[in-house]
Amino acid sequence: MIARLAGAASLALLAACTQPVGSTISSAGPLSTDAPGWAVPTGPGPAMTPVRFEHLAGWGAERHAQAVPGFLASCTQFTANPAQALGGAGEAASRGGTGAQWRAACAAARSLKPGDDAAARTFFEAHFQPYGLSSDGSASGLFTGYYEPEIRGSRTPTAVFKYPLYRRPPELGATARRAPFFSRAQIEAGALRKKGLEMLWLADPIDSFFLHIQGAGRIILADNRTVRVSYDGQNGQTYVPIGRVLVDRGEMTLEQVSMQTIRAWLVAHPREAAGVMNQNPSYVFFRELSGMTADAGPPGALGVPLAPLRSAAVDKSFIPLGAPLWVETRDPLDSTNIQRLVMAHDLGGAIKGAIRTDLFFGWGRDAEERAGRMRQQGREFILLPKASVTAAQ
Repeated sequence: MIARLAGAASLALLAACTQPVGSTISSAGPLSTDAPGWAVPTGPGPAMTPVRFEHLAGWGAERHAQAVPGFLASCTQFTANPAQALGGAGEAASRGGTGAQWRAACAAARSLKPGDDAAARTFFEAHFQPYGLSSDGSASGLFTGYYEPEIRGSRTPTAVFKYPLYRRPPELGATARRAPFFSRAQIEAGALRKKGLEMLWLADPIDSFFLHIQGAGRIILADNRTVRVSYDGQNGQTYVPIGRVLVDRGEMTLEQVSMQTIRAWLVAHPREAAGVMNQNPSYVFFRELSGMTADAGPPGALGVPLAPLRSAAVDKSFIPLGAPLWVETRDPLDSTNIQRLVMAHDLGGAIKGAIRTDLFFGWGRDAEERAGRMRQQGREFILLPKASVTAAQ
């Protein structure tokens, strides 16, 4: 079962900025050179072009050993479910679309000594072929961020903690619902009261709203114990980004939209805040996680814990879950380069397109600040196993 079907929500969900894409990834078509060092197909739709590792800016400076645990986490799922359809399109599907196609690379990764950057770099270069991703003749795509909020809460309702987090109603079941359930406005008005679905209580409806967007969180109780919660279903209603609502109302420009500016507007307009949040009829239900360590992120769609700046949410239509990705973008606060290996461990409701990535920044105040402001252009490469080329022929 997918742990967080739509939990990789981010600034893109708030601003509804998604990249238009075609239906397949291919390596055919005429070439141009709009990206440094490698030729980019100019035809319409997404493309996937074989490149060399020297085309990956910053590859030589990467701490490759730090990326190995994330890949081994992917391997855990590949091994447990070798026939599972991981996603991908074109060559990404034929070379890495099932767990079995990663078998040789996973076996080699398990023999690596922890912390040995040289050996880890050799491993990645020996077992993978990098492909540059592009769409409509451009190698540039949108990178956003998400995080795991830390919020004060209570096991029981009080005068302070009076906004519930709900478990998934039994009538929704474990699979996607075809007919829409109650909307956000109906649930906030009491449609689920007295059904015994309340699992925790928060002090601020705005905190609750953003927890729904992130899809997972850490609820800190009065005795400082932490309860981990994660996505466990959605009401079947279409997601409406309230950033777009505020832009359409003239409250801010698209360039001004961030998690921080949206929250500031909601706080400054308490009489209007509930109405604006209810413009998004989508509503998320949660489950409590057990056995999670403090240094591990919540489980992503692949079923493994997310790691700060080593895990990302992608569009499964183009990128197989669990695949290594090389990302080249910038930090939203200081514009320093983000050039590193991340693993496609998660999915997101607004993460649509071949070059459309939501980076997991972790938890805590710094992660919140960076994730909330992350809206950067960048380039991306997918690493696919060489051994599966022969197996697929």
